[in-house]
Amino acid sequence: MKHIISCLDGSLYTQSVCDHALWLAQRLGSGIELLHVLDHHREHASVANFSGAIGFKSNEALMEQLTEVEEAQAKVGLAKGRAILQESARRLREAGATVTITQLHGALVETLTARETRDSIVVLGKRGEAADFAKLHLGANLERVARASICPILAAARAFRPIERVLIAHDGGASIRKAMGFLAQSPLLRDLHVQILAVGAVDQARRAQLDDAQKQTERCGATVSIRIEAGDPETTIARITEQDGFDLLVIGAYGHSRIRNLVIGSTTTAMLRSCRIPVLMVR
Repeated sequence: MKHIISCLDGSLYTQSVCDHALWLAQRLGSGIELLHVLDHHREHASVANFSGAIGFKSNEALMEQLTEVEEAQAKVGLAKGRAILQESARRLREAGATVTITQLHGALVETLTARETRDSIVVLGKRGEAADFAKLHLGANLERVARASICPILAAARAFRPIERVLIAHDGGASIRKAMGFLAQSPLLRDLHVQILAVGAVDQARRAQLDDAQKQTERCGATVSIRIEAGDPETTIARITEQDGFDLLVIGAYGHSRIRNLVIGSTTTAMLRSCRIPVLMVR
């Protein structure tokens, strides 16, 4: 049984993150841990830098005021996070999920790495509470978590839609082979339509890899096809997911090949921004 950690921060992605976590829980027969992490550095940033700009006589009084402001902000942050967790838990329990609530102080990345195991799946939104939605900026936590995490990560889209068709971007590297092994051993893709995509030239060895990947995925109960496309991986993957109506993209999260570097590398923002569906990253 997988341990699903659903990261909530009060952003517009909160409901979607819960819905994607519920989908995972129903497919895998798992419970959901709702996690809210109150980052003191972010809460205190607005007031912490004024102490050096005040005079000696007013220093003590103003520092007391700043401390009071920080304490008030922390209390508001805790109350807000608790309300988000409770409302999200209520919705998920009404849908039949088993839910636990966790609220902690600290940084999200360090908190997750301390809590996750190789049997975990982390779910978080593509953009956080402070993201610039007008410019489609991605949340900084997404890339940091993906770099540090040892378990699969599901980056939720803005809104959840039923997942029936899955695209697997297969480049033959170690990460995607690990992803295929993970998927073959779980009921996640059972009864779904799966297409395994290779972008670029495919020789006999690569074709054998794709055939093996197809057999692996079919063993978990999915209907599977192979697709080979020429072109640039970034634009090709984004075009296919949009034009062909896929509901989930699966990709390896690390490595040196062109496709994996689309997610964790110099083109991270471009790939996740252009792909409007959820992305499951397996390291």
